[in-house]
Amino acid sequence: MPNLLALIPARGGSKGIPGKNIKPLGGIPLIAYSIAAGLQAGCRPRVVVSTDDEEIAAVARVYGAEVPFMRPAEFAQDATLDLPVFQHALDWFVKHEGWTPDIVIQLRPTSPFRPAGMLDEAVRILRENAGAASVRGIVPAGQNPYKMWRAPSGIPMTPLLETEISEAYNQPRQALPPTFWQTGHIDAIRPAVILGGSMSGPVIYPLHIDPVYTVDLDNLLDWERAEWRLRDPDLEIVAPRTPHPASEKRPIPNSVALLVFDFDGVMTDNTAWVDENGLESVQVSRGDGMGVELLKKAGVPMMVFSSEANPVVAARARKLGIPVVSGIGIGDKAARLAALLAEQGIDPANVVYLGNDLNDLPCFPLVGCAVAVADAVPSVLAQADIVLTQSGGRGAVRELCEMILERIHR
Repeated sequence: MPNLLALIPARGGSKGIPGKNIKPLGGIPLIAYSIAAGLQAGCRPRVVVSTDDEEIAAVARVYGAEVPFMRPAEFAQDATLDLPVFQHALDWFVKHEGWTPDIVIQLRPTSPFRPAGMLDEAVRILRENAGAASVRGIVPAGQNPYKMWRAPSGIPMTPLLETEISEAYNQPRQALPPTFWQTGHIDAIRPAVILGGSMSGPVIYPLHIDPVYTVDLDNLLDWERAEWRLRDPDLEIVAPRTPHPASEKRPIPNSVALLVFDFDGVMTDNTAWVDENGLESVQVSRGDGMGVELLKKAGVPMMVFSSEANPVVAARARKLGIPVVSGIGIGDKAARLAALLAEQGIDPANVVYLGNDLNDLPCFPLVGCAVAVADAVPSVLAQADIVLTQSGGRGAVRELCEMILERIHR
């Protein structure tokens, strides 16, 4: 069995579809489909995500991918090609692990629908053809290039392709040679080709793909079509699996040493009003305040953990009479939480964390029980041990407080 690297390039900052790589498709983050294609392949590659975005990295890890490095900003620009991204990854593995794979597989997140066995077939073709530099997925072209034209303004058109076929542009499609379009489903490439300056090399073998799987997500209309296609019961694709099955879900500890709340979307409904002076106000639930008060009387320590360095966070925490840690960088929540628990000598197994969004995900494995509000993003709902029935700012905090009170009073 060769050493294989399945690399998924997923930079942040998409403009056509904001947050595209982690936007829910069928209720599941887009990138999870490509991760699943690697993890469920029979050839068992290492599945690695190359990203510059901490939130993408967090979601990727939840769905089982490795994110051993963050991609440098210079390789995450709008015009960045695949080649430097893949060269950077190969160089990183040599430098930090002394490892070079036999085959590199590219799985683009924007082509999420893949049949079972696609990755294994691409690897097989490359292994059995020593002269091949790479294998590339292709589908029949939707438009035949023999009927395409060059048409500069003000002069006669000329055919796009020069051919021996007389007036090919006037021939029926059936009389023309079949043509194919490369998709983003898969590329299998020899590392030496990439390190030599190409993502394909001169000899490219085809992997023919049924066009039913052709989806390329460049805009919101493409996204709507993909959602519609997912509803087809006959579309058999490699689908992501729930990160943690129900049998592995953790209950609320019998003794809660600390309850940690995220703020926006947990203590609020995730909306904010901004006046002409830039001052923010948020909506909170008085019922949540009562839940916190009851838990304080029961002797359960609580804390607000927020990325926002906003006076409204401090004001609400002060009103509730619980400490707050705010202004935490998006990628630093887990590190700050781990440091706090170590400093205070708190057993993580007795900690409960309530969150709603992607920057909460890295904190979930650090605690004994991870809880999500009802309207949390899909990847948080999938990872949480407990999903509440109430939404953020609308009773979720009260609901969790009552669940903890019931647990400790048994």
